[in-house]
Amino acid sequence: MTRYEQKKIDVEFSRFARMNFDKPQNCRNIGQIRYYMDELTIKMKELKSSFNYVPDFAHALLTQYNDAQNHIIHRNFKNVYC
Repeated sequence: MTRYEQKKIDVEFSRFARMNFDKPQNCRNIGQIRYYMDELTIKMKELKSSFNYVPDFAHALLTQYNDAQNHIIHRNFKNVYC
């Protein structure tokens, strides 16, 4: 895969993410975050199987959603048990 093709996939994925996902810091409940994480994982698998390439932005976005999920879980834990 050429660098041009990788850049094209990066741009298309970035546009897809902006159109279909809320920013992780804007998510307010765990269900919403898990839905986005599932959809993102499916998209990443599609890219891997089709092009054998997944943009770094996809991995970074998944990490951001995971961090947001952990933050909400921690906050809920503190509210219930502290």
